[in-house]
Amino acid sequence: MSTVILFALAALQTAAQKPAQQPVQQPAQQPAAQATPVQHNEPQGFPGLPAGAKPKVEIAWNRLGDYDEVYAHLDQLVAAYPQLLSMQVIGHSIENREMRVYTLNNSATGADSTKPAMWIDGNVHGNEVQGGEAVIYAAWYLLENYGHNERITQLVDGSAFYLLPMVNPDGRASWFRDAHNAHSSRSGRQPTDDDNDGLYDEDGPDDLDGDGDIVQMRKYVPGQGNYRLNPDDPRILDFVAPNDRGIRGDWLLLGSEGIDNDGDGRINEDPAGGYDMNRAWPAMWEPEHVQNGAGPYPLYWPETRCIARFVLDHSNIAGVQSFHNAGGMILRGPGAQVFGEYPRADIAAYDDLGADGEKMLPFYRYMIIWRDLYSVFGGFVTWTYESLGIMSFTNELWNGDQNWGNRPEAGNGDQGDHFFDDRLLFGAGFVNWHKVQHPLYGEIEVGGFRKDVGRVPPTFMIEEMLHRNALFAIRHAEAMPKVAIVEPQVTDLGGGVRAIDVVFRNEHVIPTRTARAAEMKVGEPDVFSIEGAGIEVLAGGVRTDRFRPERIELAEREPARLLAERGLPSRGDVRVRWFVRGTGKATVAWHGAKARAASLSLDVK
Repeated sequence: MSTVILFALAALQTAAQKPAQQPVQQPAQQPAAQATPVQHNEPQGFPGLPAGAKPKVEIAWNRLGDYDEVYAHLDQLVAAYPQLLSMQVIGHSIENREMRVYTLNNSATGADSTKPAMWIDGNVHGNEVQGGEAVIYAAWYLLENYGHNERITQLVDGSAFYLLPMVNPDGRASWFRDAHNAHSSRSGRQPTDDDNDGLYDEDGPDDLDGDGDIVQMRKYVPGQGNYRLNPDDPRILDFVAPNDRGIRGDWLLLGSEGIDNDGDGRINEDPAGGYDMNRAWPAMWEPEHVQNGAGPYPLYWPETRCIARFVLDHSNIAGVQSFHNAGGMILRGPGAQVFGEYPRADIAAYDDLGADGEKMLPFYRYMIIWRDLYSVFGGFVTWTYESLGIMSFTNELWNGDQNWGNRPEAGNGDQGDHFFDDRLLFGAGFVNWHKVQHPLYGEIEVGGFRKDVGRVPPTFMIEEMLHRNALFAIRHAEAMPKVAIVEPQVTDLGGGVRAIDVVFRNEHVIPTRTARAAEMKVGEPDVFSIEGAGIEVLAGGVRTDRFRPERIELAEREPARLLAERGLPSRGDVRVRWFVRGTGKATVAWHGAKARAASLSLDVK
């Protein structure tokens, strides 16, 4: 059909004195699926309980569990809610531990693949253990509130959740099982030659006293050291700077507890593993000489490969949340400055969620990875956004200032740490200095904070951390796109031709296709369609002016099936007009990867 004819069709409406608006029938957007009604007659529990009623599954949220306990908690939830939660093994770790994804979905309202999905993971670094519990808490909160809380019920009925509690199950298992400090067991467990001596994992930390914690070593050398005991607290060493008066300290600080296992003059330089699975993703990946821990090539480790395969197989994933620790951060990309800026429309959606996050998470800051933290090449959440166009956050769980409430200045330095430990933990977090024999240094002392101090909160503050962070992920899930079809209108243009106008509306913050996805042409574009027996579609396109129906970007081909690379914007509309001939029932519909399909039936007379 020529452009002249198409403009003539549009002009027919303008010429008509009284366009005939036909009655329309607008059924519910998802007539096929019946949600489970919210139950209001069950006995209510203490109002402060997140579930609002006695939970089916009682979990102690004031402690952290090892590898087996993490899966045991989730398996309890599967047993209690089999109609909503299921499990699949997507792969195995280096040490052959299962990589489990738990799918939270109400199959009565549709398959998980037909709904927008939220991916939530944790514990990519083995020592960042509370990420696993945050994933469990998110599942527990959604399940226990389903049928009691209307918003949660609607969210679960209309969305799916893919939950992977441990990206690095081997690292987590080692952190609980073996002697570590707060920062070790970060890596996976594939043997790696960190010091390039041809040997693998031969010089890790050594637990000299066998207490299960890797602390610090110090040696008493009267008048020959560079530290002295703090006059107010002998557990603390104060640095003695070089000076012209010849004043020296009495102690040497010798570093982390261990010995020189391979005789190369260094201590603890080649521990188990020694790589970083959060530097191994395809987006902005760089080799080892640029990004330490990146491995030989992207997705080299089996843990990352099976996750990538799952994510790529689930194009309905519309949001990603990855839980790490620590520092109190809500992070988004870019991971490196050289990437440039994200598209403005996507930044607006990120900022909307980030602003909510800062209010929901006291002491946390919404930050850009490269600008506000450090450069990360090959990061997971930069891959899911920059390569796949999915809105993605990393939360760094726990900020030490939370120990001090609204007086964070009280916790500055070692003295503040000891004050908190002494007054609120009765000293349980610190290994007091005590003598041991060292094969190189002779008699020394070892002491310091235990491995579960610093990067994870004290037990009495774990639940608040989990709740706030899990609810931020659920807020993210609530922001996934939701499509409605509104303002339908059928106008008789004369000569047997009618114009059908509808507004396709995204009611939520996250667009159906991010600007990044459109820019990269990642995934399939959205589709606006019309069909009906007895209806011939002559032309169709997107209106560019809501008040001037003749201004329209007409499709060059297949007018009954309009492709929209840019999708539906954040809380925005797209106005579509079709020119048709014939009468009868017509169905207009929207379909896309990141939201539930929507349709509307019209009488065309």
